[in-house]
Amino acid sequence: MRRTATLPPIRIAPDTKARLESVLREGESLTQFIEGAVCKEADFRAEQNAAVARARAALRSAGQGEGLLTAEGFLAGMARRAEAAQQRIREAAAPEHRRARG
Repeated sequence: MRRTATLPPIRIAPDTKARLESVLREGESLTQFIEGAVCKEADFRAEQNAAVARARAALRSAGQGEGLLTAEGFLAGMARRAEAAQQRIREAAAPEHRRARG
C-alpha cells in the first residue's frame, strides 16, 4: 500500500477560491477538485511530451530523406504518377481501338 503525499500549500486570491468553490460538484471538496485538476494536468503534459518526442523523431527521420519532400520533389512525383496513369489508360484503350478498326 502506498502512502499519500501532501502537495505544498498554495496561496490564491479570495475571489479565485470563491470561483473554485462555486463550481464544485455535490459532495466534492476543494481538495478533491485540486487533486483531480493536478492529475489531469500531469496526464496532459505527459501526453504532450510524448507527442513532442514523436514529432522530433519524425523530423529527424525526414531530415534523413525518409519523409518530407520539397515542393519541387512533390510536384515531380505527382507528374510521374500522372504520366504512369496516362500510359495505363493508353494501353487499356489500345486493344479496343484495334478491335474497332479491324
